[in-house]
Amino acid sequence: MKNNISLEQGDINNSNLRKAYVENLDEQTTDWIKEDATYFLHQALSTPVMNVLSKTEGPFIYDLNGRQYLDLHGNGVHNVGFSNPEVIKAVIEQLQQSLAFTPRRYTNIPAIQLAKKLVEVTPAGLDRVLFCPGGSEAIEMAVMLAKQVTGKWKTISYWDAYHGTGFQSASIGGEEHFTTGNGPMVSGNFHVEFPNYYRNPWGWTDEEAIDEEYIRQVKITLQRNPDMAAIIGEPISATPVVPSKNYWLRIKDLCNQYGMLLIFDEIIEGFGRTGKLFASEHFVTPDVLVLGKTLGGGLLPFAGIVTKEAYNILQHRSIGHFTHEKNPLCAAAGLATINYLQQHQLAANAAAVGDYLMDQLLALKDRYPLIGNVAGKGLHIGIDLVKNRTTKERATKEAEAIMYFCMNEGIAFKLIEGNIITIRPALTITNNHCDMIVTALSKALESL
Repeated sequence: MKNNISLEQGDINNSNLRKAYVENLDEQTTDWIKEDATYFLHQALSTPVMNVLSKTEGPFIYDLNGRQYLDLHGNGVHNVGFSNPEVIKAVIEQLQQSLAFTPRRYTNIPAIQLAKKLVEVTPAGLDRVLFCPGGSEAIEMAVMLAKQVTGKWKTISYWDAYHGTGFQSASIGGEEHFTTGNGPMVSGNFHVEFPNYYRNPWGWTDEEAIDEEYIRQVKITLQRNPDMAAIIGEPISATPVVPSKNYWLRIKDLCNQYGMLLIFDEIIEGFGRTGKLFASEHFVTPDVLVLGKTLGGGLLPFAGIVTKEAYNILQHRSIGHFTHEKNPLCAAAGLATINYLQQHQLAANAAAVGDYLMDQLLALKDRYPLIGNVAGKGLHIGIDLVKNRTTKERATKEAEAIMYFCMNEGIAFKLIEGNIITIRPALTITNNHCDMIVTALSKALESL
């Protein structure tokens, strides 16, 4: 078995620490883990698994023994909390109306209502919607739209970004993990580096100079490939790295100059995660906004795109010909989710609670040299662990040790790039939950 597995997307499941963690679980749990490993295809980032869950509720997940973990990952679906009662109620009511599916060529009221709601809540100028089962498909639709509208076929996206596992979405993504061994991928995909003010290759600290150098990469690519249909990126990366507003304004100007569309992938960052309802509100309005994960309320898989009226010109083509394009059950969940986000002001809560948590994490950084950097917006935060603050060498072994220590303390999170602790809890959490996070991290750091 090859062990040179990329750590870019998350913590892998074949490490010695993972094996030790699983071996210490109770017999019932390990038996089910063995059953899981017997029937599912094995993948580096999933099966074999870490634990077996019996319940997911609010900001917490629970194992078979009823042990509670504050989940800081949630695959990005749990912005309104797991098993949200209002979302469940809406889905049950939809089921009771005997309208759980609508065949193609028909529509239904929940799908229309959700589309209308998305036009209302997304940035001004985004007026047309298309739904699909998942985020990978939504990326495919966005890129096909850009190619059809512009008549061009090339794209620029970012190294180390994940946009899905379809052939086009994986080609656009910048992670080797999802392309190697698949033969020829979709052609015409160019990549540049995402602006990074802590880990830029020049060791610079001047934000304007750093932006200029990253923009230069884009300009060089465009000068040699003027037939670009779109630039695709997350407004704030999954890591997270937060670009300056200036960076995205400059990219938008280049899109206008070269006749390209700007596509923002907010599958993770959308629906209040960054302290605003959509992360693009911190920067610029894209031509196409890609949404997913939380759109299904943590109950059902659902995704889609929201774009401009000017691009409603493909009546002779079908870029989203999906069986569940207008699924009323998924639409009911999505509508209830957005209503809950608004009624409980969860974007504002993410901003306020995120500031509280950020202050505490920066205080930990002052105490522990292992923390090289803390970055993020709202409840989308990353803690970059380093062996040495000068060299910024990634502390991957230490990060994994902290992850399993915190699991035993009832705090569950995911690592990205091997050394970055990502914090993306439900947006319903309070300052008390933040105290739990910081206490566990402090104990873990002290143990090292």
